[in-house]
Amino acid sequence: MPKAKHSAQHQAVAHQNVSSPDPSYEVVNRVVFPIRDEDLTMPLYCIEWTRPHLTDAVMDARINMQSVDFAHMNSTQLQHLIDESVSSRDARSSSDVFHVDSRTALTVHAGKHVSLCTFFNAFPAGYWRRWTRISSVRFTAQVQGQGALTLFRSTGRGLFSPVETVPVDSATPTTVTVDFDMHGLMDGGYFWFDAKASDDSSLQVQDAAWSVPLAERRVKEQTTLSIAITTFNRAPYCMNQLKTISAEPPLRARLDTIYCTDQGTDLVQNQPDFDAVAKELGDQLTYIRQGNMGGSGGFSRGMYETLKAGKSSYTLLLDDDAISEPEAILRAVQFADYCVKPTIVGGGMLHLDNRTVLYTQGERFTRHNIWMAPSGGLAYNHDFAVFPLRDSPERHRRIDSDFNGWWMCLIPTAIMQEIGLSLPIFIKFDDTEYCLRALEHGYHTVCLPGVAVWHQAWHDKDPSRTWEEYFFQRNRWICALLHSPKPSLRFMYEMLYGDVNVGLKFVYSAFKLRHMGLRDIMRGPQYIVDSMPGKLAEVRKAREGFADTTMYTDRNELPAPKREYVAQQTPQSPAVIKKQGLKAIAKALISRGDGTHDTEPDIAIDAKDAIWRAFTGINSAIVTSPDGSSIAWCRRDSKEFRKQVKRGLLLSSELLKRWEHLSEQYRSYNMAGVDVWKRIFEGQ
Repeated sequence: MPKAKHSAQHQAVAHQNVSSPDPSYEVVNRVVFPIRDEDLTMPLYCIEWTRPHLTDAVMDARINMQSVDFAHMNSTQLQHLIDESVSSRDARSSSDVFHVDSRTALTVHAGKHVSLCTFFNAFPAGYWRRWTRISSVRFTAQVQGQGALTLFRSTGRGLFSPVETVPVDSATPTTVTVDFDMHGLMDGGYFWFDAKASDDSSLQVQDAAWSVPLAERRVKEQTTLSIAITTFNRAPYCMNQLKTISAEPPLRARLDTIYCTDQGTDLVQNQPDFDAVAKELGDQLTYIRQGNMGGSGGFSRGMYETLKAGKSSYTLLLDDDAISEPEAILRAVQFADYCVKPTIVGGGMLHLDNRTVLYTQGERFTRHNIWMAPSGGLAYNHDFAVFPLRDSPERHRRIDSDFNGWWMCLIPTAIMQEIGLSLPIFIKFDDTEYCLRALEHGYHTVCLPGVAVWHQAWHDKDPSRTWEEYFFQRNRWICALLHSPKPSLRFMYEMLYGDVNVGLKFVYSAFKLRHMGLRDIMRGPQYIVDSMPGKLAEVRKAREGFADTTMYTDRNELPAPKREYVAQQTPQSPAVIKKQGLKAIAKALISRGDGTHDTEPDIAIDAKDAIWRAFTGINSAIVTSPDGSSIAWCRRDSKEFRKQVKRGLLLSSELLKRWEHLSEQYRSYNMAGVDVWKRIFEGQ
């Protein structure tokens, strides 16, 4: 393969036969490969090389300012649009192209070509350029066989170019080293390598890694971390987390201990493998039992114990039911070590049931409506198996975040010492609020590409149909009081919108929980803290007796519906949908419909279709639960709907009138203080 040309500004130098890594550089990203579930996750690590293609919009952003005018498009233009939109990919198995030899080694078969421009193995240079002071990055790898490595770099626009092509022709392992400078990365960009075997011989690449100058590390001493895992009756999942961590020597070398806070009745310590794993981990496992205080109580316990022990530089919050990539944990720690100031380092969330789909890589907090949106306008649920990183130019842009979900989040001890622990609010908005609080103290949150866990996605969940709706409603507006001292009429609109939404779906239990949440907010921060341990039981009790909370697991327990709901297949414009929604609200407010005495349901609605449109024009419906495990016979009660909407308006109006006073109360009360949590833990 001919050597690629490169300008002097790349400062890329290829060295071979280097016996050992330069001690002045520190490895911060190892190139790793999956050794289990390869068929489900491999596109996140390594893919077969395909000819690159960039759309016109990458070259000229103005193209995306124009809508597509199909009416004036000729056949040539239509074909061009199709060619731009459709990508043909070989359906053959990756094993036909390469073979994973170990966690850090792969062999490219003769005549084959692979790319490491993937989620887990491309180096996120743009993020290192923004948040650290490193001046260069070094790539090293052990190679053997015949072929070539080609090193690439991209910009924030997704444009990329070769930096260096290194021929390989060696029967014994040989070291390749290539240095990169940090120019052209202000808006983002990645470094990566492709590997191509010769037609006659395979090519092995092992121990590939990205290193940075050790002298440019902010934290001069060796750092360590504690891991906080909280679990509630998910013992097998939590056990798998402990096994994964215990089997990863590089991670354990930086680990002080795992604080496993078990808040359930199906205990992790009763799992068959617990004793063996506990023995393997030794004092690197601290098993704690406490009453159920939700995610905020479980994670705060780990944070609290970390501060009390006084050893760890960081605490990693890690969900019990997530599947971890251990290398990602190390990357988060290494990145935090080099950040200019203490920084919260978060990871993305990949779908547990569709392993190549990235739910999000960082989110923004939208203050006008106290909600969230994907950072940088990037869509949720990006599938790297269909749209690889190299061919997704929008993913090369560095995106900044306001907060990171606590499925995986590394928090420096210095930040915890200054701003405290999580709010004592059980679940929901604890992660959002913490990062906003940190930002107000000058500490940013970075969701770092190449750092992620697999976690159950939200498409089979609907908080409005569970007890979680109380905590969603209450904690959303507590977060608003803490970080938006001035009220907005938009807040009242959001509260009304939420009420109407659950009412249109006949979920009257949610009305009760939502209004209960607003009343509790107005009782003040002391009440929120004092009610922490027993609030869940109270909320569960409040949901009892509603048609939408009376669940059946046997379909034959209920009469057959008159018909089944079939979703409208004809797409409509947002303006038309909005008009239909307003019409549905108006009809519901004047309706005299009553399904409370129906003897047979009007309709059956599947979980995926259980939105307001499915409930228009009917009085009762059999509705499948979001997880598909049960059904409820939901019934219209028009009088109750009007009553609860009116009550919600009165409560939200009162909250807005008292907003500034309540905001001052909540902001001056140190709800997340270590002393507050100490009282909660000792008082259980």
